[in-house]
Amino acid sequence: MELLKKYILSRGEILEEGIIRVDSFLNHQIDPMLIDALAEEFTRRFAGIKCDRILTVEASGIAPALMTGLKMKVPVVFAKKSRPSTATGPVYAAMVHSFTRQKDYEITVGADYIARGERVIIIDDFLAHGSASAGLIDIARQADAEVTALGIVIEKGFQDGGSKLRNKGYRVESLAVIKSIDGNTIQFI
Repeated sequence: MELLKKYILSRGEILEEGIIRVDSFLNHQIDPMLIDALAEEFTRRFAGIKCDRILTVEASGIAPALMTGLKMKVPVVFAKKSRPSTATGPVYAAMVHSFTRQKDYEITVGADYIARGERVIIIDDFLAHGSASAGLIDIARQADAEVTALGIVIEKGFQDGGSKLRNKGYRVESLAVIKSIDGNTIQFI
């Protein structure tokens, strides 16, 4: 998606090898016009896929997932990175590792929010090694729901997450795939 690539090149910041900060438009400050365009593109790419619900993880996946849910007219549920004290009843849980923060999280979704047999599309901001996606897939599996596709805003194609998911048979639609980050240069596939 050319618009997204332009945002990454003009407003993204390379922090160190393999890490790019997109806080100015996606992860901290959110550009609603960009999010709307991302959602339009996800909706176009997933037009032929049956979907009952969109699943994401807090916090950075919420904006693109919510706007996509609005356009696709389906509810959105997000996995929380900590179990709130107000949580009652059973939850689906999975462990994920954040390579950016070098921290493990237990993500949870209340069992009431994904029904058995539902068709789920996962939407997330980044795909690197695939830990968050694997955790969300595990949560859908626990609910006896079917993951019909994954929508990724930015995929780090030089890391193995995308290939692992595709090799398992998942449809992965990434709006921008970064081939390499070399010094201050980003190359796209």
